[in-house]
Amino acid sequence: MDVSGGSGQPRSDDAEPAEHPAGPTAPAEGGGPAPTDAPTRGEPPAGQAAPESGGEHGEDHGEGAHRPTAEPAAAPSETRTDAPDGAPGEAGERGHAHSGITKGQPPQRPKEPGGGLLMGRPFGVPVYVAPSWFLVAALITWVFGGQLDRVLPELGAARYLVSLFFAVAFYASVLIHELAHTVAAIRFKLPVRRIQLQFFGGVSEIEKEAETPGREFVLAFVGPLLSLVLAGVFYLAMQPVDPGTVPGVLLAGLMVSNLIVAAFNLLPGLPLDGGRMLRAVVWKITGRPMSGTVAAAWVGRALAVSVLIGLPLLNHWGAFGGGTDDSSGMDAITDALLAAILAAIIWTGAGNSLRMARLREHLPELRARTLTRRAVPVETDTPLSEALRRANAAGARALVVVDADGNPLSLVREAAIVGVPEHRRPWVAVSGVAQDLTDGMRVSAELAGEDLLDVLRATPATEYLVVEETGEIYGVLSAADVERAFVRAMARPS
Repeated sequence: MDVSGGSGQPRSDDAEPAEHPAGPTAPAEGGGPAPTDAPTRGEPPAGQAAPESGGEHGEDHGEGAHRPTAEPAAAPSETRTDAPDGAPGEAGERGHAHSGITKGQPPQRPKEPGGGLLMGRPFGVPVYVAPSWFLVAALITWVFGGQLDRVLPELGAARYLVSLFFAVAFYASVLIHELAHTVAAIRFKLPVRRIQLQFFGGVSEIEKEAETPGREFVLAFVGPLLSLVLAGVFYLAMQPVDPGTVPGVLLAGLMVSNLIVAAFNLLPGLPLDGGRMLRAVVWKITGRPMSGTVAAAWVGRALAVSVLIGLPLLNHWGAFGGGTDDSSGMDAITDALLAAILAAIIWTGAGNSLRMARLREHLPELRARTLTRRAVPVETDTPLSEALRRANAAGARALVVVDADGNPLSLVREAAIVGVPEHRRPWVAVSGVAQDLTDGMRVSAELAGEDLLDVLRATPATEYLVVEETGEIYGVLSAADVERAFVRAMARPS
């Protein structure tokens, strides 16, 4: 199955930031001149992380799911803030101290987050077993053990050991399904963050989206195809085996389960693999990936309603080998609960796919160059009040602490300025309210969209130094400004 997931986590708090007098971003109190462009007043919390692009916007979407995760995970509409007013000035109006580097480079990716018990790294991709898998394995062991008791009553209590082996073998088949998605993604040079086996199947977290509808179709189709191949392999293995034996029952169960996995994932609605295939077809016809996503997502929602209503009815009418005479009240409740869980997974995944597609459509609007605040370079021993006066005179909204040669050392944090009372600012040096620069806090002015979010995610901070390719300081990028621009872009219709 294929779902859109993602990452990019704007600030998690829902409250509108309080207005504070904040150095270069707000008027100073008590006589000091105020900056001329001070519409940005809400300061980010001192420990605020930058928006992330990966993600977890994780969902469980049934057997054999794969999902791109190169986009923000949380619903951005949960945060309500005002977008900053006024565009940044031209490059020539900014401070031109040299940055000491030629171009902002993305720092090394941090250690990938876990997702349960690490089982290995096939093709270099970590495979995790989520805690929910053990619950499902226990459920499969219990249910399949009951069926074995009717088919092979002579097994006695050993039937549960056989059932546990079936549960493990079934999820090994799901892992092969996921590895098919992973190999295809690697073939198309799409980074895969991890594979996770969890409740109701597996998820391959692919961090980029396929560039063409053809690749999207192949990426989605290879999972169900491998499940069908496995079903065929188990069918062939059944032929020389007595169906009344443990090997015969296990092979038959694995054949049927892989057929179910393939058939379920081929249903034409997001977030299933069939939905990704439908999306690719509509994308190819219309030329717009968003149109394909909308069509496949609404088919997925219709599919969720059909599963919720139709699955219990089909089982009640005997479509799955049961029937009214064989059904009990508990069986009906179990069928309804299973249908509700599957329907909720499909409905939620379809909605998430729509939201993530909308997000990807607006990501190119996030550009470091247009979001950067003009900055004034000041030396380490400059009093804070004098630095704010210079920022006011230059119409700047940020301060960069530099050495005697003009090389940047640190950034004056907006939140720290707020914490310094007005009467103390002449006696506080800017170095006392600045954060030392790390490699990850230097970003190129040319970064935009997913590339920009990748860099901010790798090094969470409240402010970043933005530099030109020549190494000159372009300005300071605030994580709060990125968040506001993100929310504003998401608020516009697609």
